[in-house]
Amino acid sequence: MSGLKLFRTNTMNSGMTEVTPRLAEAEADVQGLVEAHMETLLGVRFLTSEYGTGPVHGGRIDSLGLDENGSPVIVEYKRGVDAGVINQGLFYLAWLMDHRAEFEQLVRDRLGVTAAAQVLWSGPRLICIAGDFTRYDVHAVREHRRSIDLVRYRLFGSDLLGLETVASVSGGMQVARRPRRQAVARAAAGAGGASMVELANAVDEVLLGLGDGVNRVERKTYRAYQRLRNFACLCPPQRSKLLVYLKVDPQDVDLVPGFTRDVSGLGHHGTGDLEVQLRTPRDVERAQDLFRASYAAA
Repeated sequence: MSGLKLFRTNTMNSGMTEVTPRLAEAEADVQGLVEAHMETLLGVRFLTSEYGTGPVHGGRIDSLGLDENGSPVIVEYKRGVDAGVINQGLFYLAWLMDHRAEFEQLVRDRLGVTAAAQVLWSGPRLICIAGDFTRYDVHAVREHRRSIDLVRYRLFGSDLLGLETVASVSGGMQVARRPRRQAVARAAAGAGGASMVELANAVDEVLLGLGDGVNRVERKTYRAYQRLRNFACLCPPQRSKLLVYLKVDPQDVDLVPGFTRDVSGLGHHGTGDLEVQLRTPRDVERAQDLFRASYAAA
């Protein structure tokens, strides 16, 4: 966003006017806007606002939520640049890890018993949304073993909001490639042999290599690839194919039977409305444009 310029075209006279970016009048304006549309903007289901952490801790968490994979999420907001936003968020994240039952009760009250039973405590997240961050902020998040996203915002005109991921660190969610590869290999070997092992490894390499800040989240029924929000979900290998679900609108794709399928409204593991079926390395090559489109959309 720091180098982004936005222009509005005028079809009447073929003119063009720059839309000047601006900060919000107050921090609460940013918070209210994000909380009202949190699932659309961040892929996080909103739970509550200004959550009190009790008399001993003496704080108030700006926003609490649950992401697409069931990970607890704390969102902290600052109108402009604030050197304390990361430390403040980490302070609340430590509180959250010590009050898991309290958080699960909140999820149960807001989203139901099923969601509460599926909370993923291996990957709690902190999302800091601010007018800007310093280079020291970006360096600091890389030194912490927590999942932290730094997101810069700008308002354009009266009806446009821009969000830019400045830094994204996966903390405990991401694991080393080699051990996970061996785990995938063992699973695939039991399901479909060496060819599925190689195919799963190839998909993993492609998705992780799409760009910086790709986090990998392990769940029992799928592996999510996340860039602030999920852009791909890889299911465990079947005997003769792999299934990948992408955040691509199936209506924008020329569907090919046996390769791509619209699963809008159909139950499946992971997130995404476009199912891609992979059987050979050639299929992985064919799917790369779809992978990139889903990554860009995230």
